[in-house]
Amino acid sequence: MNQVCLDAWTPSGQVSARLQGALGVLELTRLEAMNALTLGMVRDLTHALRQWAQASEVQAVVILGRPDCRGRPVFSAGGDVRFLHQAARQNPSELEAFFNEEYALNHLVHHYAKPVLALLDGPALGGGLGLAQGAKLRVVNERSQLAMPETRIGLVPDVGSNAWLSQLPGRLGEWLSVTGQALSAGDAIELGLADVFVPAADWDAMVRELLTGHQPHAEHVVATVMERAALAPMPQQLGHRAAIDRHFGQASLADILRSMAEEPDSPWALATRAQLASNSPLMMAVGLALVRRSRGLSLADTLRLERSVMQHAWTPGMRGEPCEALEGIRALNIDKDHAPRWQPADVAGVHADAVEAFFADVWVPAAHPLAALI
Repeated sequence: MNQVCLDAWTPSGQVSARLQGALGVLELTRLEAMNALTLGMVRDLTHALRQWAQASEVQAVVILGRPDCRGRPVFSAGGDVRFLHQAARQNPSELEAFFNEEYALNHLVHHYAKPVLALLDGPALGGGLGLAQGAKLRVVNERSQLAMPETRIGLVPDVGSNAWLSQLPGRLGEWLSVTGQALSAGDAIELGLADVFVPAADWDAMVRELLTGHQPHAEHVVATVMERAALAPMPQQLGHRAAIDRHFGQASLADILRSMAEEPDSPWALATRAQLASNSPLMMAVGLALVRRSRGLSLADTLRLERSVMQHAWTPGMRGEPCEALEGIRALNIDKDHAPRWQPADVAGVHADAVEAFFADVWVPAAHPLAALI
C-alpha cells in the first residue's frame, strides 16, 4: 500500500491517507480519543479528497476508523469537544475555522464525484456520523452505534445532519435530535441512514481485503463489500413509532414532555422523559426548532443555517459568559461530574424568544463563511 504524497502538506499524524490500487484509503488514527475529529484531521481529509478527485488512478475512497487504544472498534466519536472548549476560551478564530472547514468537508463528501464508502464499525457519533452520511455506501455491523448526541453537551445536531433528520418519516427526526438516541445497524438501515450490513464475523476479512487486496477499479471495491453483505438485524429502537409521532409532533418541547407525562404507565415514555432530563433544556428546544426549519432546505442551505446557529451557541463562551456548550463539555468530558448546571435548569424556563435568538442572522448572505456551497 502506497502512502499518498500530499504535496507540501503538513499532516496532523491522525489520518492515514494511502492508496491501494484504485482505492484511496482514509483511516482515522486518533486512537487515544476515539478518533474524535480535530481541525488538523478535517484538513487532512479535505486535502486528500480534493487531490484524489483530480487523480484518474483513484476510482473510489474508503473512510474507516482504526480501533482505539484498548482495541475497541470505533469509527469516530465526533468533533474534539475538549479542543472546542479550549478554543472558545482562548482562540475563537480556531473554533470558527473548525466549524467552517468541517461543514465544507461534509458538503464535499456528499457531492464527491467518486464512490465513497464509510465503514461504521463501533460508535459513529456527531461529526463522525456527519462525515459518514455523505458516503455512497455506508456499511454497518452489530457493533455499530449511530447518534447525534449534541443536546447532551449543550449543543444541537449539526454537520448537515438536519438535512437528513428532517427527511425521516413522521417525527423521527425530532425524536433523534432532541434525545440523542443511538441507533443500531438494523435501525439505521430501516431509516436509510446505512446501506449494507456486514456481520462482525466477516468484518475483519472485508477490511483486510480492502486494505491489502487487489483493488483494480471501483466495481471491485464495492464487490469486496457486497459479497459479504447479509440481511440486517431487526431494528431495536423503532418499535414505538406511533408514540414517537404522537409525542414529538407536539408544538413545543414543553408540549412534548406534557404529552409523555399523560402516559404514566408507559415504560417507553418514562424512559424517554428520563433521557431528556439530563439534556440541556434550551438546546433541546433549539434543536427541535432547527430540524423543523430545515425541512425543504438543500444540504448547502441546511449547513448555512446550522453554522449560524452554532455561532450563536458558542458566542457567549467566546465572550467569557455562561455558555451551555462550555458547561456541558465541562460536566461530561472535563470534570466528569455529570452534573451540568444548565441555564435555564428546566424546560419551564425556556422562552420562545431565547430559542428564536439562535436563528437571528449572523452574516449577510454574501459574507456567510459557507456562501460558496451550492
